[in-house]
Order: sequence, then structure tokens, then C-alpha cells
Amino acid sequence: MHEFLYQLPKIELHLHIEGSLEPELMFKLATRNNIELPYATVEEVQSAYQFDDLQGFLHLYYQGMNVLRTKQDFYDLAMDYFKRAREEGVVHIDMHFDPQAHLQRGVPLEVVMEGLLQAKGEAEAALDLSVGMIMAFLRDRPADEALNVFEQAAPYWKFLDAIGLDSAEQNNPPAKFKALFERAKEVGLVRVAHAGEEGPADYIAEALDVLDVQRIDHGVRCLESKSVVQRLRDEQVVLTVCPLSNVSLKVVDTLAEHPLPRLLEAGLKVTISSDDPAYFGGGLLTNHTACAEAFCWDREIFRQLNRNALEAAFVDEARRNELMQRLARA
Repeated sequence: MHEFLYQLPKIELHLHIEGSLEPELMFKLATRNNIELPYATVEEVQSAYQFDDLQGFLHLYYQGMNVLRTKQDFYDLAMDYFKRAREEGVVHIDMHFDPQAHLQRGVPLEVVMEGLLQAKGEAEAALDLSVGMIMAFLRDRPADEALNVFEQAAPYWKFLDAIGLDSAEQNNPPAKFKALFERAKEVGLVRVAHAGEEGPADYIAEALDVLDVQRIDHGVRCLESKSVVQRLRDEQVVLTVCPLSNVSLKVVDTLAEHPLPRLLEAGLKVTISSDDPAYFGGGLLTNHTACAEAFCWDREIFRQLNRNALEAAFVDEARRNELMQRLARA
């Protein structure tokens, strides 16, 4: 099974590029930028990757990204992950990135965008990897700030596939960002949002109704509401589920208890992603193999999960058709 999963063309819809920052690269960038880290060794950083909840993770996540200062840093961050993912059989990534987290540190938007776009271009040219771009907004920051940043990003709208909503979900309902998502729809961008991770199932319905999103990131708490499950099934809304992330952040205690099998049994359009692989125990291949061991799934389930992802991926139709053929041959 491991060999099958390794060579299976895998599609990732839910990857935060800042969450791919491995400790080794963190130290390299800290040295380059003369930044003193609160850790003496790579091992100390790794030992800190034990979280009680989403907020505990976010504290370390924002601390880690402080080493990202220049266009070269963002290029190195993205290329490091693209190469690592490609070596594990990933063929497409829809990549979230958080401009507000960098702007509030004094890093200009053009530095972030130019570094990431250069990496995307090189990966697509040389790595047999396609990359979608999701500009994500922090739900624990003011909604008017998010809208202002989106307008500031107007020169880069043509490079974006979607906008997203992430960060701390508790007490930050989707409706808070209605104006932002309406504006993104006006300019022709797809909308996605984190909902139903630590927040209630009601947030999933609210994201669909108020933000008019096309897919839900996480969504595992949908099972708390029969009406939400029925709606997701009827409308075949894609859920970008991140199993190892859910274990790391105590959404579930163990992978064996994860609701993924029940989500599939309910007829929902589920996909698997890694979320923040540097912090949550591994990338897309590791998430696949962990699910194989925990749930004893057969090969066809993994083919279907990746077909689901490919159908919803931000990729042109020629590439989609090519990857569908490769999936069928796997």
C-alpha cells in the first residue's frame, strides 16, 4: 500500500505555505536575516511542536514566520516545500498564504507576492507541479483591514485563484467578512473558508449562505448537524479535511477516532490535505499512509479522494484532464 500511495498522483487543496517552514530552513533564514530565535537547536523547535489547541499552534506559527523578510525568503520557503511535495508524488497544490501576517510585521505585499509567484512559475516549469493561489485572510483581525488589504492587492488579482478565511475560528463567525467575500466575487475570484474545525457546524452553513463559498476547509464538525450534512451531500460541497492536523490540534484525540470514514459513509465529497505539514507531522503522503493504517482503506478510496480533489483544484482543464488520466492509470 505504501508503494501505491507513493506513486499515486496526489492533489492537495489545503496547504498553508507558511506552515511548511521546516526548522532547518527557519534557522537558515534567521541567520541570513540576523534574527535571534528563541531556540538553540532544530530539536528544540521540533519539541515545541506539541499543541493543546489551535491558538497554541498559531502562537508558534506566527513566531516562526518572523524569519520571512525578503523576496528570496518567500521564494525559498515555497520552493523548499514544492520540491519536497513533488518527491512524495504530489502533482498539484492549492496554496494558501496570509498577507496580513506579513504586512503587520512590516513586510510589503510585493515582497510576499513576488517571491511566491517566482517559486510557482519555476515549479510549474520544471517540477511537473501545478500550483493554485489562495490569498487567505485572518478572521481574528478586523474585517475592514482584510478588505483594505484585498484592495491593496489589486495588481495581483490576476494571479489569484481564490480568497480564503483562516486563523482562529472561535468567536469569529464567517459573516464578519461578508463585504470582503462579496468584493472578491465581484472581481471573479472563487471563495473558500475554514469552517467547522474548532467552530460549530453552524459556521459551515454560514460560510455557504453569507460568504457564498465554493468549498469548505476542514468541515469535520458538520456531523453535529444532520441538516448541514444533508446540504453538503446534496450540493456536493468539497471538504478539504486535514487528518493529522486534526489530531495535532486535538480536534480528535487519535486518528482512529477521526470522522473521515463517517464523512465518506455520509456521501460527502471529501479530500485529504496536510494543512501545515512542518508542524503537524508530515505532508500529503504521510497523511495518506496514516489514513491507510488507521482505516484500512483500499486503493480505490484513495483514488476517489484524489479525484474529488482534482475536480475542485484550481488548475486549467488541460492539466486537469492529464492528471485524471494519470490517476486512472495508478
